[in-house]
Amino acid sequence: MSRPGPIGTELRPERELLTADLPGAPQLALAELMAGNRRFVTDTAWHPNQNAGRRAAVAGEQHPFAVIVGCSDSRLAAEIIFDRGLGDLFVVRTAGHTVGPEVLGSVEYAVSVLRTPLVVVLGHDSCGAVQAARAALATGTAPTGHLGAVVDAVVPSLRQAQAAGVNDLNEIVDIHIAQTVTAMLGSSATLAAEVSAGRCAVVGMSYRLAAGEVRAVAAEPAELVAEVAAPVA
Repeated sequence: MSRPGPIGTELRPERELLTADLPGAPQLALAELMAGNRRFVTDTAWHPNQNAGRRAAVAGEQHPFAVIVGCSDSRLAAEIIFDRGLGDLFVVRTAGHTVGPEVLGSVEYAVSVLRTPLVVVLGHDSCGAVQAARAALATGTAPTGHLGAVVDAVVPSLRQAQAAGVNDLNEIVDIHIAQTVTAMLGSSATLAAEVSAGRCAVVGMSYRLAAGEVRAVAAEPAELVAEVAAPVA
């Protein structure tokens, strides 16, 4: 069980063993993340693994217990909102948490080489990428430059929302998070195999910018949703 400690120290000495080869590792990793988010929300953060000792300890190798595929939004810094430190999280960020070959390759490296047992797709309310895609669909005008690639990646989620009669922006964001989870599993045989074997899980989370809390939107295996569905505070 995690326990309080001086700032910069390990929260759980056995955390280095939290790899895909440990039975129940995906659930343990998820619990670790949620405990950190609760500390962040309640302003009781421990700021673990952020001192010189930890820096030296992970200089030679890394064993992150979670991959965060998150939106690039400046208010969505994973190590802060999950109260973690150096070597804990393998973070990949793009606008609107859009997923291309480089993102999938990064995730596959984490789960197959680093043996990371949990992948989180992290979106947030009032997402600018979703708003931009929504505006592009409404006006029929595509954004210039490479921003168009971001919009194109979000459009399938918007069409799914339209088919379901969903118009609320934040509900559309939730659909986009869930769609990203589905797309990653459908596009990566490596990730799908690790999930099927029970060595990894994928959870889609939505972050509330003002409240600071995360909640589940989707998960594979699906029962993990219940572990992050309840409000933190």
